[in-house]
Amino acid sequence: MSKSDSTSDGFASKPNKPHPDFPLFPHATKRWAKKIRGNMCYFGPWADPDGALKKYLEQKDALHSGRRLREVSTGVTVKALCNAFLNHKKSLLDAGELASRTWMSCEQTAKLIVSQFGKGRLVADLGPDDFAELRKTMAKTWGAVRIRNFVQQVRSVFKFGYENEMLPAPMRFGPGFSAPSRKTIRLARAEKGSRMFEAAEIRALLNGATVEGKSGERTVRAGVSLRAMILLGVNCGFGNADCGTLPTVALDLVGGWVNYHRPKTGITRRCPLWPETVAALKDVLAARVEPTDPADAGLFFITVWGGSFHKKIDDSPVSKEMRKLLNALGIGGKRNFYALRHTFETIGGEAKDQVAVDHIMGHARDDMASVYRERISDERLKAVSDFVRKWVYGEKEDVELKTA
Repeated sequence: MSKSDSTSDGFASKPNKPHPDFPLFPHATKRWAKKIRGNMCYFGPWADPDGALKKYLEQKDALHSGRRLREVSTGVTVKALCNAFLNHKKSLLDAGELASRTWMSCEQTAKLIVSQFGKGRLVADLGPDDFAELRKTMAKTWGAVRIRNFVQQVRSVFKFGYENEMLPAPMRFGPGFSAPSRKTIRLARAEKGSRMFEAAEIRALLNGATVEGKSGERTVRAGVSLRAMILLGVNCGFGNADCGTLPTVALDLVGGWVNYHRPKTGITRRCPLWPETVAALKDVLAARVEPTDPADAGLFFITVWGGSFHKKIDDSPVSKEMRKLLNALGIGGKRNFYALRHTFETIGGEAKDQVAVDHIMGHARDDMASVYRERISDERLKAVSDFVRKWVYGEKEDVELKTA
């Protein structure tokens, strides 16, 4: 390009194009420009024709097609990225396309990222060392499964930033931010021991037991709601979220059935209710208080304070109540309420009808049989349910309880 010459009035003259095919022209504002779809577009100063051309080539497809131009910025902060990610997930939640449990997980992930890196930190300033340090922080207090889940979720936040054109390139996490291996997860699970309850332990949870305390013997019993939830857990493979979000309309206490999709996946389930489960659910109805929040009016289970049993961030009323009962009865082994779901899957599988077990559990298998199967009979569902019931109530020995 020839250098700009000064005119007699002191203003610089327009430069010539670097070559005849150069697509931009020198505008009077001392920028390289081009008129596209009736609008004047500017791409850089006269002194940098190469930079202006590069910018034009990056943007020309969007400009010539009339699409809204989005600048990819390297100045995006951690807070801005996390807010954009959460806004996107919130829109899916409001549209009913995202489970509330998944939304809470997204919030936890965003808070972890902001807490670790700082809300004002530029995303472009993050590198493999930062993510390796985050991985070390996780490993101090978390188990292998939780680390695996959060590594995947953290990666999804930065993937969203790139795909949403907030970040100019995919994030490089480095080898120090890898998820635990399958072997590590298997060893961690083996160390924790069995994740199911035995029949005598379930009967102890349902019926209560006499334990020895400092003030002598005392009887510990599950609350009305928790007892019914325990029965739903072992009868139908219900988990915490299933119980916490169970709507009253999903229950047919006259016919003895529950029809409720899994909140986590939306997969349809149908399960026959044992007589003991029906009786326990009726007891809940008799003692049910009015919810303090009108939005919870349709929920079957309401706490004695009028709140929901559904899990909030780092707060699960179902887990808390179950932990109190397990501790009081001396039933250990690092098991929790969700172990009831493991129990149903394990014992139900011995009925030798895995299709019926999957339907009750709300599991979907990626096979051709599942694609072609249009229904499953109530008789098959009842056969599995009856098999588990016989296992629970057929044993005679009592669970050995430890000192409280």
